[in-house]
Amino acid sequence: MTENVWNYRPETRGEQVVDLVGFDVEATDGKIGPVDEDSNTVGESYIVVDTGFWIFGKKVVLPAGTITEIDPQERKVHVSRTKEEIKNAPEFDEATCKEPDYRDRLGGYYGPGSGTL
Repeated sequence: MTENVWNYRPETRGEQVVDLVGFDVEATDGKIGPVDEDSNTVGESYIVVDTGFWIFGKKVVLPAGTITEIDPQERKVHVSRTKEEIKNAPEFDEATCKEPDYRDRLGGYYGPGSGTL
């Protein structure tokens, strides 16, 4: 599969761009927290989720390709990963999260060879 994990799937984003900040994020096995940041840059799209007390206030980056559904009415974003997979993702660091090395590691973790993508 050659799908880019940093692009939204066509069926999830569609024509209408919705600001996802504040939407609740649902893993395959339950809620993980609200969207804190949303990027729609083509080929570099992602959301940052504030996990709150679930994993001790840690923020996580989820590439757009992990999103399976966006429900604007319910204000929910569904992702194709379990809580455990998200918890074990490369550590989020606001200072380095937009650098190519971090994006490569995160893309490799969530990419086509892992999980259900």
